[in-house]
Amino acid sequence: MRVYLDNCCFNRPFDDQASLVVQFETDAKLRIQELIKQKELELVWSFVLDYENEANPFKEVRNKIAEWEGLSTINCDYYDSIARKARELALLGLRQMDASHIACAIFTKADVFITTDKKILNKSVKEIEVLNPIDFIRRYFHD
Repeated sequence: MRVYLDNCCFNRPFDDQASLVVQFETDAKLRIQELIKQKELELVWSFVLDYENEANPFKEVRNKIAEWEGLSTINCDYYDSIARKARELALLGLRQMDASHIACAIFTKADVFITTDKKILNKSVKEIEVLNPIDFIRRYFHD
């Protein structure tokens, strides 16, 4: 199964863990990471992840997240067709960066787009399944 994790998902373990939901999402995200390391899941990386991660002001976090590119099986470069798809997705009310992540996931034929961003999770994207890490783990181990 091919998965695309957006930047907020990669950042979840570095967020304030005071909230129980954040803790659960972190645990689920760490389990997803283990599945990627065990090659049970294929990780998609993209130029959008590079761009957004480079803007992270915390060097240690930025470097930890960047290491995941080396574990990816697919690296999505920029194409005009991705930019067009991102503009189309933005019409759903998605922010441009979020739309670009999803466009990369669709372009690379990812099976699931995983995010902790509630604004994305509340949108209806027909071309790809969008799940938070908890729901992904629940579904992955149920099926």
